Amino acid sequence: MDNTTPTDPAEASFDIVARQDKTEADVAALRSDVDEVKARVDKIGRAAARPAIGGTDEPAPEVKGFVDSYLRRGATSEYKSISGAVPSDGGYAVPRQIDAMIARELTEISPIRAIAQVVQTGSAGYRKLVSTGGTASGWVSEAAARPETDTPNFAEIAPPTGELYANPAASQAMLDDAGFDLESWLASEIAMEFARAEGAAFVGGNGTNQPMGFLSAPVSTSEDGARSFGTLQYVGSGDSDGFDANPDAKLIDLVHTLKAGHRQGASFVMNSATLAEVRKLKTADGAFLWQPGLVEGQPDRLLGYPVVEAEDMPDIAAGEYPIAFGNFRHGYLIAERSATQVLRDPFTNKPFVHFYATKRVGGQVLDSNAIKLLKIEL
Repeated sequence: MDNTTPTDPAEASFDIVARQDKTEADVAALRSDVDEVKARVDKIGRAAARPAIGGTDEPAPEVKGFVDSYLRRGATSEYKSISGAVPSDGGYAVPRQIDAMIARELTEISPIRAIAQVVQTGSAGYRKLVSTGGTASGWVSEAAARPETDTPNFAEIAPPTGELYANPAASQAMLDDAGFDLESWLASEIAMEFARAEGAAFVGGNGTNQPMGFLSAPVSTSEDGARSFGTLQYVGSGDSDGFDANPDAKLIDLVHTLKAGHRQGASFVMNSATLAEVRKLKTADGAFLWQPGLVEGQPDRLLGYPVVEAEDMPDIAAGEYPIAFGNFRHGYLIAERSATQVLRDPFTNKPFVHFYATKRVGGQVLDSNAIKLLKIEL
């Protein structure tokens, strides 16, 4: 017989009660630990969801001062006017936190900006040297003399720039309401108007006081290495009004005119009307070329590559270029002056207060081998 087992009924009953008490105490302690962990997780979730500026519950002092003093009341004594021409007409530079909010929203809603290469510059212009022919190379033994290599060829990229502006308006009653989140509203309105204007310029801008869009670059059917620098290659659709009987073949040709190094990270770019037609295209065996994103938040795909909708791309029509395919991170450069200026205007459209926001933005094709076009032609 086990000597630890109580033989007396009263003693056995006491042992069971003691064990129950210990179990209940352990469960209570565990519940307390779980409640504490839940409270911490809830606190972290609330902090993550809070639309804070500068990482704190309260806006940074410079943001609060800018919003309350200048945006709400129009006080200008403590802010420096900025302009490339007339200082008194330039407006006032927004704090970095609000500028960062504008930049984040622009990236989310501006289709070409989201896939292109974006550089920040502190001056009005930006220049970059690009190697057009590469440098000569070869093999030698360990002790052999190194022959002189050919001098590489360079081309200078200087994206045409212009003054991008937005002019959102708010009523004075909105500004007087202390609960109105003015900084978030202003950042969202500026980003929306900037996105509409720059979206058109990055696609078809003519380079005069605005970026040079990639569709404004010269085009040719010549392959890489045979075209002049800055000229984009295009592939014909095979039909003067749209796609021929084998659209998959033309799209596959378009994809493989791009070198393998650029295809890593490449995307199709087209507007929604073109995408509606592309979604109907099938291969000879009846399979759709377009495939929806399998995971929420992932882009739809065409021939395995993401599809970016840019409404400023042309519709399918004779002589147009409705589809672009390329690695825009390599192929298109956006250069922008990092500071956004805001000029408060309570006079032009009373009783509304306008906030005239400006920013210098430029753009140009960077590597013409990284972007290919589909042209509607025989």
